[in-house]
Amino acid sequence: MDDEQLLRYSRHILLEEFGIDGQARVSAAHALVIGAGGLGSPAVLYLAGAGVGQITLVDDDDVDLTNLQRQIAHTSDRVGLPKVESAAQAMLALNPGIEVRTLVGRADAALLDQWVPKADVVLDCSDNFATRQAVNRACVAHAKPLVAGAAIRFDGQLSVYDTRRDDAPCYACVFPPDAQFEETLCAVLGVFAPVVGAIGTLQAAEALKLLAGMGESLAGRLLMFDGRTGRFDEMRVRRDLHCPVCAHRAAASDAERRE
Repeated sequence: MDDEQLLRYSRHILLEEFGIDGQARVSAAHALVIGAGGLGSPAVLYLAGAGVGQITLVDDDDVDLTNLQRQIAHTSDRVGLPKVESAAQAMLALNPGIEVRTLVGRADAALLDQWVPKADVVLDCSDNFATRQAVNRACVAHAKPLVAGAAIRFDGQLSVYDTRRDDAPCYACVFPPDAQFEETLCAVLGVFAPVVGAIGTLQAAEALKLLAGMGESLAGRLLMFDGRTGRFDEMRVRRDLHCPVCAHRAAASDAERRE
């Protein structure tokens, strides 16, 4: 780490729990971020500012005027650009010392199977249930920690799904893939801009903790935010031993115990 980097990251290095070793781990890490919208915007800006060495950003959408109320990585003069390109400009303006890779496309199974294994942490900042389930399946398959957030109207939620831990649930344990529900979109119901900012920022915090090897992650806990009252609530979430995505972990653990 050179003198300029020591100065740039000095406020993290000053933290006893983070320190120069934590910063070195962050600088050597690769984060995969799915979605460059309301959640992804603050998440990638904080990851870039913190010096995550490689950030791969996936989104298939272009910047629209209606995005600018909440998607703070984008600007009026970048309306019409792919969101990943717009976000990359903002990230590199903040920190030119990192590597940003942009992938214009949907996070389907093929793309995820290619890029999830290369990441140290995955942030799901998408806005639909099908993508969240696909990202979770890839993270379980490749044993990568997943930081997943969601927000609509005045409500937000966040958790870490780290199946490297035997006791930790995956996303599908908490939100079963076959659950029947009506998809809610902010284009129809609206979203309070600071709520996506708060959840996206917390996603960056959880990712940085995982990368730096410090603190306690949200694995096994679901954090919920009510923007109307400014209250955070937390509930414990458990692994489903019959989960269609990660139940094989239970069988593997039982086999190990029998041996």
